[in-house]
Amino acid sequence: MGRKPSNPDHHDTRSGGSLAAFACPNPDCSLFNRFDAGNLSVVEFTGKHKHIRRLYCSACKHRFTERQGTLLRYSKLPEATVVRIVKCLGHGCSVEATADICEVDPRTVERLLEQAGRRAEDFHRLQLDRLRDPPEAVQLDELHGRVSPTPEKKGGAAGLLAVVAAWVGSGSMRRWRSSAGS
Repeated sequence: MGRKPSNPDHHDTRSGGSLAAFACPNPDCSLFNRFDAGNLSVVEFTGKHKHIRRLYCSACKHRFTERQGTLLRYSKLPEATVVRIVKCLGHGCSVEATADICEVDPRTVERLLEQAGRRAEDFHRLQLDRLRDPPEAVQLDELHGRVSPTPEKKGGAAGLLAVVAAWVGSGSMRRWRSSAGS
């Protein structure tokens, strides 16, 4: 168990400051997902170096860590390493290159990539659901094509337009494929 903080009020100066960035993750709570509602307090510190705050919701009596709902949940990696892994993947590095740069096992990178991919797909779907009307026009920054002597055989401009329209209509994002199922 972690140790008790010396001053378990709404603002803890020893480990990260204000609790305004946190909300109760319990869907049954009356203050669910309401930030800076004044219902959270720090009850203990966990982790190897006692640096992770365990929070308590006074409305529903639920306890959770500040890492719940993030890529750091259940991770024993330092926060800086996880950030570096995500940045490497965001810049287009391969799994092996990212593992080498960050000095971790490639399976660790794959696990974080899987978690981040699920979260990104959920976020993307939520954003699509929030659209009231479909966009009338879509701007493409770059569209690479090849000139061929017989465009009729390749589908021509109409075929390319149909492919782009299908891509945009599906949410302009490819489906996330789990490496576990492949």
